[in-house]
Amino acid sequence: MVRFIELVRHCLLDVKEILPWNLVDRLKENPGLLILDVREPNEFDAMHIAGSLNVPRGILESACEWDFEETEPELVNARQREIVVVCRSGHRSILAAHSLHVLGYENVVSLKSGLRGWNDYEEPLVNKAGEAVDPDFADQYFTAKLRPDQMRPKTAS
Repeated sequence: MVRFIELVRHCLLDVKEILPWNLVDRLKENPGLLILDVREPNEFDAMHIAGSLNVPRGILESACEWDFEETEPELVNARQREIVVVCRSGHRSILAAHSLHVLGYENVVSLKSGLRGWNDYEEPLVNKAGEAVDPDFADQYFTAKLRPDQMRPKTAS
């Protein structure tokens, strides 16, 4: 059985990553770059990189094709465009970038460290209304909050 983090590592064989400061540089060099945020809509509404496109990972593959309810025309037309895939921590974005490669997208990378790292690098985030998000609030938002039932059970010794 393959565990989640092993699946992510396996996909890294085909996916390149960039760090937040590299994304800042890429945005300066290529303002037409597509930032694809694969988090869920409620996460995106809370905070995202201004100008990014939200396509949740759960519908990504059908959003990349014509004739589906989930079809996202900007994404369908982006097969030759430079794309940086982002999520909270950089794991979902690796899986999504891998799917895009399989679907024939030519210039796709994942943001290593995700939006958590973007915020740590003190780059701006906005909410659904386009208002700036306080970096301290974003830091708290991105901090994992595990319930006890989500943690690995302790084994008896």
